[in-house]
Amino acid sequence: MKRFFFIAIFISIVFSLNAQTNLNLLSEAEKDGITVYWDSLSGTGVLEKSGHQISFKADDPFVLQDYKKIVFVDAPILKNGTLYVSRKFITDANAFFKQEFSGSEYKVGAIVIDAGHGGQDPGAYDTYTVNGKKITIKEKEVTLKVSKMIYNRLKQAYPDKKILMTRDKDIFLELEERTEIANSIKLKDHEAILFVSIHANANPDKKASGYEVWYLSPDYRRNVLEKNSKIDNSVYNILNSMTEEEYTTESILIAKFIMDGIQAQIGNKSIQRGIKAYDWFVVRNAKMPSVLVELGFITNQNEAMNLLDDDYLQKLSLGIYNGLSAFVTHFERSHGFTGAK
Repeated sequence: MKRFFFIAIFISIVFSLNAQTNLNLLSEAEKDGITVYWDSLSGTGVLEKSGHQISFKADDPFVLQDYKKIVFVDAPILKNGTLYVSRKFITDANAFFKQEFSGSEYKVGAIVIDAGHGGQDPGAYDTYTVNGKKITIKEKEVTLKVSKMIYNRLKQAYPDKKILMTRDKDIFLELEERTEIANSIKLKDHEAILFVSIHANANPDKKASGYEVWYLSPDYRRNVLEKNSKIDNSVYNILNSMTEEEYTTESILIAKFIMDGIQAQIGNKSIQRGIKAYDWFVVRNAKMPSVLVELGFITNQNEAMNLLDDDYLQKLSLGIYNGLSAFVTHFERSHGFTGAK
């Protein structure tokens, strides 16, 4: 997302002496009809009303209005799991929400599907005897099949978007090449890009089973914006931090939608292992919202047989597609705002 490179950046500094942050933000927001989205993992949130959004972080003395204007405020305070703000914070927020919405509509311009492993890198693999024959199941083959299924569904549903695969055949790609494909995509103003990496799991414990979705740990800090000579370092650091936090929130929401989508399709045929955070290479180096999906355990015989079944793979791909589609709809209906309640 290159939002900050296409809009002017204005900074308004507001000095507030002896401000008391003793108002419960959720209670005050409910009174004023403001929707609050809060992510406890990253400590960030968004206030939404009348098509406007205010992004904030607990204990930080600035907010980002409609992704383009930084305003210094009385810092929201998190105490014992409750967010507190000053009366001035609420008054200023309401004044901003009364302004006529004049922003551009944000949309998802591209989705990149990354089929894990490939070529000389088989990924996880195991061999089983099926009807008297030895069959070796390889992660690289499963991920490619599912990725193609997702790609075909997305291409049909979104002819106006760039739908790409990092590989569409059995070739080897370095991890850097995979993320570079996504990072180099050119987008129009107010467009976003999503990155989804498809994998299968393995474990010495043959009983281990289930599917899971990973996003980048909020503890891992990275530069997601390009340096711009027109922006000084202090402003760049603020924008980069808020963009990174926004990507984390969006990634969590994508992971939730995909997890729900898979569960709806396969039911009790596999176990939902949950949404997890880690600094996998492909998610930490993709400068955009990104997730990594583990389809199941190749080292579990029952699950391996499912992963050899094209009907089962179709269900997995449909679940992932439905999750991505739900995210796209949410993102585009909310002017490019995402959050987790």
